[in-house]
Amino acid sequence: MCLINFQYQQHSTYKLVLAANRDEFFERPTEKAHFWDDHPNVLAGRDLRQMGTWLGITKDGRIAALTNYRDPSEETDGKESRGEIVRSFLTSLDSPKTFLEKLSSEKDKYAGFNLLVGNADDLWYYSNKSDQIEAVLSGTHSLSNAFLTTSWPKTDRGKTLLEQCLNDEEAGIDCLFSLLQNDEQAPIESLPKTGVSLEWEKILSPIFINSEHYGTRASTVLIIDRENNVKFIERSYLNGKCINEESFRFTIQP
Repeated sequence: MCLINFQYQQHSTYKLVLAANRDEFFERPTEKAHFWDDHPNVLAGRDLRQMGTWLGITKDGRIAALTNYRDPSEETDGKESRGEIVRSFLTSLDSPKTFLEKLSSEKDKYAGFNLLVGNADDLWYYSNKSDQIEAVLSGTHSLSNAFLTTSWPKTDRGKTLLEQCLNDEEAGIDCLFSLLQNDEQAPIESLPKTGVSLEWEKILSPIFINSEHYGTRASTVLIIDRENNVKFIERSYLNGKCINEESFRFTIQP
């Protein structure tokens, strides 16, 4: 997953509103969002190559979401799947902080990542690149392929558009998905320098990415209100076209 826009503990109606895009090669086999047969408590899509996931929630409200940290010079051979981290938290009984402390001790097993774990009342951020465990502050945030505090054109635009969607008392699903489909490329002078070519910096600069072999594969909207009612909606894409939608609603059970 390459972009997670979220507002946490700020809205009068919602504890958490999250609008995220997963970017991946089109050839990588993926299963749409569902409650897993092997872990019926877990709602998430699934990477069928490594059997992990990029974003999910459980019936008792555990949440995890991950982005890769962009560093093309990093050696990734022999590293374990980062999607396993999300799966591991969703099926764990550890508190978010305890889970991250354990993960920190094994951080070098994985290529660079950013991770959000917790629930709608207690959310935490960790990157193995900084090795700092941080409680997420209330407010509007956007996390891409650098640190949570890093300003990129797509994260700045994501925060602005998310706040516009949440100006009303009710979060509009259509507005949130429209945010996630924004394909405006950043001006060259605003592009980050992450070690990829200028051409790829431009391709990767929009919220919604679409190129010949790589792009946005799934958009997910996750909303949890003050009564712990959950809306989870995933739209799947191929070559820029929506090919499927899955929608789930339930109330978190402690």
